[in-house]
Amino acid sequence: MGSRRRDRRELLKSGAAMVGGLTFGAVMPAMGQTPSPTFIRGNKDQIAYGDRSHFVTSVRIPHGGRPSPDPFGLVFHVATPLQDSVGVITPSSLHYVATTRGSFIPDIDPREHRLMIHGMVDRPLTFTIEDLKRLPSVTRLHFIECAGNRSTPKAKTIQESHGMTSCAEWTGVLLSTLLKECGVKGGASWFVAEGAEEVKGASSMPLAKAMDDVIVAYGMNGEPVRPQQGFPLRLMVPGFEGIFSTKYLRRIKLVDRYYMNYNDYGHLRQDANETALGYQVGPKSVITFPSAGQQLSGKGFYEISGLAWSGGGAIRRVEVSTDDGKHWMDAEIKATPQRRAHTRFGCPWNWDGKETVLLSRCTDELGQVQPTLAQVAKFFNVPLGEVPGLDNTIQPWRIASDGSVQNGHA
Repeated sequence: MGSRRRDRRELLKSGAAMVGGLTFGAVMPAMGQTPSPTFIRGNKDQIAYGDRSHFVTSVRIPHGGRPSPDPFGLVFHVATPLQDSVGVITPSSLHYVATTRGSFIPDIDPREHRLMIHGMVDRPLTFTIEDLKRLPSVTRLHFIECAGNRSTPKAKTIQESHGMTSCAEWTGVLLSTLLKECGVKGGASWFVAEGAEEVKGASSMPLAKAMDDVIVAYGMNGEPVRPQQGFPLRLMVPGFEGIFSTKYLRRIKLVDRYYMNYNDYGHLRQDANETALGYQVGPKSVITFPSAGQQLSGKGFYEISGLAWSGGGAIRRVEVSTDDGKHWMDAEIKATPQRRAHTRFGCPWNWDGKETVLLSRCTDELGQVQPTLAQVAKFFNVPLGEVPGLDNTIQPWRIASDGSVQNGHA
């Protein structure tokens, strides 16, 4: 009996030493002092679909300075709360939303919805949702990111600067499976995807992408795709700018050239290949904690945490700097990186209470390294605030001596 008591005392001593070694700024509460919980009575809503704790307050916010919904009920960009994220999967209810063409969400009966594939095919075919669910399916983790997802000096939080990206588990049929059923004619090199929105937006993409990893998705995070994400059918184009992942998918046409469409407004380049392929998202990372708008409680140990992703494939390396880029250290990648998906990273940090700047940068499987804003501006020979195209530059977070965190670009 005496030896057991000694063993327990030694265990408690070693535990206290561990906590002391991390130099937390606050004292841990004593054992046995947790207040007794109150209890939640069940109701039909909780049973039918479930809800989260009322202590969890993460919400999406309008993005880009425009209210959503506006006084007419139109929905525009809505940003996900990256600052509160854990792991890599964005809950469906917190997934970012990009403007729907016409801004009203179509109310589509899945029993009546059809997907037509035609153009340069041997057998034009029309599929019902039931037809698609009978075919071999895939389930894959992929991010989507809007072209407007970029840091500006005006952004006060990470949700404002980087909240237009999310990552979900998508289930559906590979587009290549459907195209093989239809038979692709020689000479076909592009395809046009169209959604059933009020304004018929469409996107042109290379046929090679269709035959690689594009998914005709009817499932998201273990349930049907939600209306804001394209119910009942959405195209998932991994790694490409979000506008290519056509919502409310109803038609795919195979063609022999690049076609200019409504979605190309503001995305124009002279070379057709550059127009489409130039919108593959480059390697990008951002520290989610600590990030702008958050507050550190005092000097001591923290784990820096963040997300990295790339349209070029899986993330192979993430580095973190705690001294504004003077020195870099490898971060820990928290799980096996998936191709074209968010990857969680972490890095231990013992803050000395002095002002500093935190940075992160990533490298993908192609060897592409996330650049600084100055490097991209020099490459394009433009001022820092006028970087064109998709912005995958390094985001600095400035830590003040009082523990407040601000946008390093401000």
